[in-house]
Amino acid sequence: MWWGVAAALLANTLYSLGFVLEKRALTALPQVSIRQPARLLRLVLGSPLWIGGSLSLAAGFGAQLVVYRTLPIAAAQGIFVSGLVLLVLLSARLLGEETSGRERYALGAILAALLMVVLSLREGPDGGETVGRAAPYPLILLVCVPSLAAGVWLYNSAERRARHRHRLPTTGVEYGVAVGLLYGVSSLAIKGVSSRLTTNGIGDALLGLLRSPYPYLLLFTGAFGLVMSQAALQRCRASLIVPVCTTVTSLYTAVLGTLSFGETLPEDPLRLALRVAGTALAVAVLLSMPRHDPPAPPPPPSAQPPIGSKELTPP
Repeated sequence: MWWGVAAALLANTLYSLGFVLEKRALTALPQVSIRQPARLLRLVLGSPLWIGGSLSLAAGFGAQLVVYRTLPIAAAQGIFVSGLVLLVLLSARLLGEETSGRERYALGAILAALLMVVLSLREGPDGGETVGRAAPYPLILLVCVPSLAAGVWLYNSAERRARHRHRLPTTGVEYGVAVGLLYGVSSLAIKGVSSRLTTNGIGDALLGLLRSPYPYLLLFTGAFGLVMSQAALQRCRASLIVPVCTTVTSLYTAVLGTLSFGETLPEDPLRLALRVAGTALAVAVLLSMPRHDPPAPPPPPSAQPPIGSKELTPP
């Protein structure tokens, strides 16, 4: 159990550092677009800072495999959410991003909502924590395929609206929800991969993994998530888009992952009420968050000589 907690805290640090490094690298690159994925990959692969951030994210992926083998999905999501605080601190320190008072209150409400969901899920057959090991493949596909389609559609809709002239700059809430759906599917696939690795023998584990939908879901979410997240990170503040993305991913994984992998539903009315109220609160906060950043203040007028005075010019 403690190994899982340590791995979750390490994954938090690696993910937060990776996102901040990628954001800092993207601010120095020309504008990227999901319509030109080859150009996007060429630009980011030429940035050592971006490569360092991607390696940090890859190491966080490895730590997440350890987490899902030792902790239930609900408990893991509760620890992953704590990484939002570290991310906001790193964004303020390394990126100079500042969150508004309304956004800070929203992040606090999101943390409270996720805590309510996590508390509602901490229930096992004997009152303790249980770790699910397998899920029916048809159920996984039934959950994941519509989620992937919804994420791609939502992202494309946000892209079309952002191209309108005279539109206020977006905060990235829509982008965060779209990418969060993809990462939620990826999180379920990571959970499935970790369960397949418990098979005796490397050959049997690899064969069983290839027969499952998990590696193919990871390939899809990895390819589309990479392009979509980089374009969104370049346009929006990491201190807002990543918490929104993390919120959607955590809720998606905690609720649907618990159902899919059979980690029991709460029978206690209080726990059931916590789950419903926490989910409703998180959705309400996401819907109420500002969709646009305030317009930038006009630059101060340059110093002009007073009317009637003659400007002195050197000979």
